[in-house]
Amino acid sequence: MSITTQALAPCSRCGQQQTITIYKSINISENPEFKDKVRDGSLFLWECPHCGQVNLAKYETLYHDPAAKLMVWLIPSGEISETQMQAITMHTKAMGGYTLRRVNDMGSLMEKVLISDAGLDDVVLEMCKYVTKLEMLQKSVGAEQKEEFLASVFHFYRSEGEGDGRILTFMYALDGQMLGVNIGWNVYQDCAGILERNPQVRPEEGFAKVDADWLSSKLA
Repeated sequence: MSITTQALAPCSRCGQQQTITIYKSINISENPEFKDKVRDGSLFLWECPHCGQVNLAKYETLYHDPAAKLMVWLIPSGEISETQMQAITMHTKAMGGYTLRRVNDMGSLMEKVLISDAGLDDVVLEMCKYVTKLEMLQKSVGAEQKEEFLASVFHFYRSEGEGDGRILTFMYALDGQMLGVNIGWNVYQDCAGILERNPQVRPEEGFAKVDADWLSSKLA
């Protein structure tokens, strides 16, 4: 079930303390209205009544979508209780077929939900990001932008179309701008094939942190 509590938070502009609602767990089957608020990030924003500043609330929460069999644990501190993690892992293992993920920021939680809603595999998408980045480095990124481009993070943005004509879009920041790059469904299928032939690249059981750094460690 969804669990909420109250906490004091200072405004980032005026410093006034405000009581805000914190969502310790989010169950989409019980509160389907929360899904869109997670997808656009609004569930983690609050407006200061004194100065009007919109603030980001950073806190730990467990996102649970029973229909999609998805759990994403948002842990801003990066620290995790092994006992608690193992307990939830065993519980979901008994229910069968769950995808368990761990993220450190709201943007990554939003991305995992978007990927799940699009019916895609986040591990395959990380491979797509990797090969797309390498191809762009070779073909379209100038020498003066190479270092910044290498440090940029690709985020899944949307899926359009059907069947073999499906197009996937990644967004990334470069030179102070948000840019997008499209890949065809053939790239996704090729990356899925690579992973099928190399099952050791798949994450181990539990709340895996599947991102670019994780994939790099697997390919090293």
